[in-house]
Amino acid sequence: MSELTAVQRLAVEVETAKHAWRPISYWPFVIPAMIVVLAVIIFPWAYTIWMSLHEWKVGSQPTFVGFANYLRLPSDARFVESVWHTLVYTALSVALPLILGTLAAVIFNSKFPLRGFFRGLFILPMMATPVAIALVWTMMFHPQLGVLNYLLALVGLPPSLWVFHPATVIPSLVLVETWQWTPLVMLIVLGGLSAIPSEPYESAQIDGATPWQTFRFISLPMIMPFLFIAAMIRMIDAVKSFDIIFAITQGGPGSASETINLYLYSVAFVYYDVGYASAVVVVFFALIVALAGALLHLRQRTHWNDTGGSA
Repeated sequence: MSELTAVQRLAVEVETAKHAWRPISYWPFVIPAMIVVLAVIIFPWAYTIWMSLHEWKVGSQPTFVGFANYLRLPSDARFVESVWHTLVYTALSVALPLILGTLAAVIFNSKFPLRGFFRGLFILPMMATPVAIALVWTMMFHPQLGVLNYLLALVGLPPSLWVFHPATVIPSLVLVETWQWTPLVMLIVLGGLSAIPSEPYESAQIDGATPWQTFRFISLPMIMPFLFIAAMIRMIDAVKSFDIIFAITQGGPGSASETINLYLYSVAFVYYDVGYASAVVVVFFALIVALAGALLHLRQRTHWNDTGGSA
């Protein structure tokens, strides 16, 4: 009994020693990371919010104005128009690559000769630099010399002004975005299709399901998590798109293709209104967070296990 008591006492002492205070030995490893996070992320955002509360133009002293810059935004017609352009451009730049990328993934998931070669050829646009893509497409969009109007003429369609007309400039820019980033969606969805076991397809084939029914009731539910990932990546990338739009149209004609990013650039680096531009940045960031949160909420509300997918 005494030996058992000694063992129990030793166990209690060991447990107490585990919870006893010890000098923190991991701080030398944590502090450098905290300094980097503070310097790279937290401080710039805190400074941006501070600037947004001031009227500050380059060359003058900042003057505290509170929320005046934010209250000015709803009455700024150019800002409101840029928000609308951003939402339309983002919606089209997400929907079209998702549809075409899924179609391409289904095609490349099947077996046919030279499949690997055509896969590599299909993802080439994703590897090109945005400015080079913009220069090539600018020449293709030319109303007189561009190849796109030549192709329209071959099939008997009238020529288009493409990026040189307010009604067609955003769809034309979405065409460039779709051409470049459909391969990314294809790769993500193709990974999902490759992870699906063959048994459901074999059962569907035995039951006499058509290819559309097989895709609708087997493939699509199982690749929905991958589609949400692709939609999230495309949404974040499209809503902050700048380089291609600026290189092709610079927000024109007029302000027909001016998104929030381009309007922010004009306010900050053309009109040098740093305080107002900072307010635009904060609202722009809030818009990105809201869109990403909406997608994440929709993903959490979807019961993947009920449809055969995985969380």
